[in-house]
Amino acid sequence: MNQAADTPHLSAVWDIAKTATWKQLDSHYHTLQQRRIDALFAEDSERFSRFSVSFEDNIFDFSKNHIDQQTLTLFSDLCAEANLEQRIDDLFSGQEVNVTERRPALHTALRSRDNTPLLVDGENIIPTIRTMQGKIASHADQIRRGRWLGSTGQPIRDVVNIGVGGSDLGPRMVCEAFTYETTPGTRLHFVSSIDGNEIIEKLKELNPQTSLFIISSKSFTTSDTLTNAQTVKSWFEEDLGSVFDMSCHFIGVSENARAMTGFGIPAANQLPMWKWVGGRYSVWSAIGLPIAIALGMPKFREFLAGAHWADQHFRSTPVNRNIPILQAMLGVWYHSFGKDESHAVLPYDHRLQFLPEYLQQLEMESNGKSVRLNKTLASYPTCPIIWGEYGPDAQHAFYQLLHQGTRRVPVDFVLVATNPHVPDIHQQLARANCLAQSRALMCGQEDRCVPGEAMCGHRHYPGNKPSSTFILAELTPRVLGTLLAFYEHKVFTQSVIWNINPFDQWGVELGKSLAKTILAHQAGQRPTRFDGSTEGLLDHCQQIDKDQTSPQGDESALNRHL
Repeated sequence: MNQAADTPHLSAVWDIAKTATWKQLDSHYHTLQQRRIDALFAEDSERFSRFSVSFEDNIFDFSKNHIDQQTLTLFSDLCAEANLEQRIDDLFSGQEVNVTERRPALHTALRSRDNTPLLVDGENIIPTIRTMQGKIASHADQIRRGRWLGSTGQPIRDVVNIGVGGSDLGPRMVCEAFTYETTPGTRLHFVSSIDGNEIIEKLKELNPQTSLFIISSKSFTTSDTLTNAQTVKSWFEEDLGSVFDMSCHFIGVSENARAMTGFGIPAANQLPMWKWVGGRYSVWSAIGLPIAIALGMPKFREFLAGAHWADQHFRSTPVNRNIPILQAMLGVWYHSFGKDESHAVLPYDHRLQFLPEYLQQLEMESNGKSVRLNKTLASYPTCPIIWGEYGPDAQHAFYQLLHQGTRRVPVDFVLVATNPHVPDIHQQLARANCLAQSRALMCGQEDRCVPGEAMCGHRHYPGNKPSSTFILAELTPRVLGTLLAFYEHKVFTQSVIWNINPFDQWGVELGKSLAKTILAHQAGQRPTRFDGSTEGLLDHCQQIDKDQTSPQGDESALNRHL
């Protein structure tokens, strides 16, 4: 039986937009817009301390937002109306919160610090998690110590992760964040693109005798990943010939053991995933193997520990001091009430350059839905467009729009206060620019016309633009784990308020299905009628194929490119 569907707080037909608290918030929002954010500071000398939360040596400042104490009270009331506390308990206890796929979402169990039994379908999953983590540690240790040997007996020097979406973005982002701390002698690479350019260019710089590939795919049926994996397999076969041994050069991460075996990856090289871990929540699982290889298992465990700390904070802290709930409610505030269509994430540390891309998938694939849990259409906007870039570069690109454009864009700034890997002057410049931008967004500036100019107004900065700021004392695996888990819980909280399922992605599945149909059509296997545009474009591509002259000779297509 679908446990979640029979739980009243999940199946009840209700609309949070019709609750008394939602209506109060709507009225309060429009009243508060008549006051400027900088004026709220002038009225309250303690505003920063009231509207910021410290966590360990770090801080989350949300004081530069269009809110007051009454707003926080109403946020708390709305969370109560949405039964958030019960829903959080459901998430952590293994209830079937992913109602459309009839399964729990237990990525939090992957970073649990104790061995309290947690049952899924009557089986305690904690021992299987510990076994998986032990296998990650073993594989990572062998590679880091130069004891994992290729087919010709040489130590592995290059490790390439082939995955897409959550199987790529999470480990890529974390490994990039700690480039300074990776193991000397072992290089990490990431390949995700389906078009072939990325994998072909990567193979050109690798030695097959000293290369190892991690094939990461939850289903092990994703065409992007498997096509790249097959190209790599052919590369090995053509270069190493009869001495090629799959067990020396491939590791698989998937819930589909049979498919991994069918591809040729032996059981000893297979790491499990489970249906109850979504791809975009999987960096804590065996998908994180590249992190353990790059940094060592102790630091990977620190990464998990930081996320576990965030889990405990999320479960036990009141709304007005609960960082992910505050993040979530500010998003609801601006998107559902203010009708702001996007939200920018701007890290001021180059090591976090992939953070906006990671959060794009986490938030938009999770909450980019219009159908609620009760199968009715939402009567309010749900997920905003998440975008952003490394802040110092973005200042010379789209900040013009943030400051003087016609759209208001709420912003998250992420600043790392100290960085022992770079000269102090660079760190001081990053800090000054980040804090200056958040102040400029809030305060703005009156137009300063130059005498004799015909035009006036173009130097006017209206200000009154909201932002929140994370200041991290130092970027460590633990701190990054905490930050990512905060954003996960932000997403979950918003899904509860909007009454949607953040753990499925049926919109993604449609594109995959149609791609398979078009691929079969191109191969002549299943002639299909499409719309006029698609058929016209297919005909054009096929005509180009006919016009191309096939290269001659016995050399394989792969080696011609390499």
